Amino acid sequence: MGSKNKIAKLILPQMLEKKGDSVWVEPFVGGANMIDKLDGIRIGNDSNKYLISLLKAIQNGWTPPTEISKEYYYEIKSNKEKYPNELIGFVGFLCSFGGKWFGGYAANTKGDNYAERGSRCLVKQSKNLKDITFYNLDYRELILPNNSIIYCDPPYKCTTKYKDEFDHDIFWNWCRLKHDEGHTIFVSEYNAPDDFVCIKEVKIKTTLDKNSQYERVEKLFTLI
Repeated sequence: MGSKNKIAKLILPQMLEKKGDSVWVEPFVGGANMIDKLDGIRIGNDSNKYLISLLKAIQNGWTPPTEISKEYYYEIKSNKEKYPNELIGFVGFLCSFGGKWFGGYAANTKGDNYAERGSRCLVKQSKNLKDITFYNLDYRELILPNNSIIYCDPPYKCTTKYKDEFDHDIFWNWCRLKHDEGHTIFVSEYNAPDDFVCIKEVKIKTTLDKNSQYERVEKLFTLI
């Protein structure tokens, strides 16, 4: 859910026009499916400590398991204190339906092995994560290098709930503050306040549960 892997090539050109030698910063790095396609100094942050532990472990050569049973999935979900954070991150996202944080064990009628597929994809991605600096902070706590390019992929308003509640008004005000400080900011969302300009629209199919798939128009916004 929310992965930018399929549309990265469609929205990156608009942002790279402004990049130059600036540091690339993602306050909501998620699965790192945008930041892993860039070169140069990169900073990725997420408030989910298990996700950041997973990304750091992949950086350091960890290979996730290729078999996660339904029983093991719910055992880990209910007893997180017993397991390594990177394993919890892997199971909580890669083995959950739609990638929603412990949103239900991923399975289908074809018998696809989601753990094997997730493990294989992460191992393949690992070479593109090597030089990224990852942080586990609230996005407002990030210390940003001067004149950074900031790409935000926050929890979208009026969509399925993520792990934590998210105040969108505070977020948009933070974006305005960063812009005023000299940073260039881009935001992926469905809608934005009137002072944000839409520079790209992409149609995507969104799947939130086993019976629901629909098309939405995702937009890339910036402040001028």
